[in-house]
Amino acid sequence: MRQTARRRRQRTRQLTLRLAGAATLSSTALVAGEFAWIARRRGAREAAAALRDGYRSGTANETALMNLFLAFGGAFGAARAITALIRAEIPPLRNVHIGRRHIHHFVPGIGLCLLSGGASIALRHEGVDHWLAVPFGAGAALVLDEAALLVELEDVYWSEEGVLGVQAGLATVALLATLALTVRMMRRGERSRDA
Repeated sequence: MRQTARRRRQRTRQLTLRLAGAATLSSTALVAGEFAWIARRRGAREAAAALRDGYRSGTANETALMNLFLAFGGAFGAARAITALIRAEIPPLRNVHIGRRHIHHFVPGIGLCLLSGGASIALRHEGVDHWLAVPFGAGAALVLDEAALLVELEDVYWSEEGVLGVQAGLATVALLATLALTVRMMRRGERSRDA
């Protein structure tokens, strides 16, 4: 029995490490690939300015996807860090309670997703979508960080089952980075075929 639990923890750890590797690799490939593409054409000195200009000149969908990726990754990391600080009882951070109920961070996450997604659908304006991708990505990160709680219907955030939230977040970061990288590569491919 004890050896089975140990094997299960080891498999969970290995899966988490693989997902962390995939998230790191795909995110690094996205940033390094963009930087190398620009540095090769304009030189390393102008690469930062070129990245900024490239972000601004991208299509609305590319910009929205990049904002979604950045907001998701930032909010996921911040949620994990803040939760760890709350657990360590670092003032002024503390859990939010309404009456006797502890409000988990998936609650505002769901609100952010619904409001920003609903606004995007209602407005039907590409110029606003890239801004709405920021709260949507942050909200999605807050929800997926607590995936274990939503699956188990218990507060298992710091338990062995709670690693599901980490795995879901890392897998999403890897997926979004890979998607953003693929979109960028396809855009370059279209440009080279048109030229």
